[in-house]
Amino acid sequence: MPAIKYRVTLTEDEKLMLEALLRKGKSAARSQTRARILLKTAAGCRDEEIVKALEVSASMVAKTRLRCVEEGVESALKDHPRPGQKPKLTDRQAAQLIAIACSPAPEGHERWTLRLLAGQVVELNYVESFSHEAVRQLLKKHS
Repeated sequence: MPAIKYRVTLTEDEKLMLEALLRKGKSAARSQTRARILLKTAAGCRDEEIVKALEVSASMVAKTRLRCVEEGVESALKDHPRPGQKPKLTDRQAAQLIAIACSPAPEGHERWTLRLLAGQVVELNYVESFSHEAVRQLLKKHS
């Protein structure tokens, strides 16, 4: 078996903090799993034992160990922010779309539908394509 590249050593305060996090039971399940991984790793358990005991992947154990050594215990417990996609509409364009949704419906229609509003966004040349689901999410966020 290869030597462990990232060896986790915890201070007494860090161990107490992790044990308190597990006892409290009010934190996210992922954070609790990572706390268990760190405690078992610091106790000298091998990765294979941790994978079997906690029913997690080997990569989760390795990543948690890596983040603990490089970034600290607190960082190892939390997820990094995920990049996501930039919004297609600016705040001003979104405000105009909401104003359109509040205005009277176009001729031949009783009310604005999500698909009509999505078509209006394209018609106003804000973007090349815009889905009715994106309109729904935008209206729900700003209701």
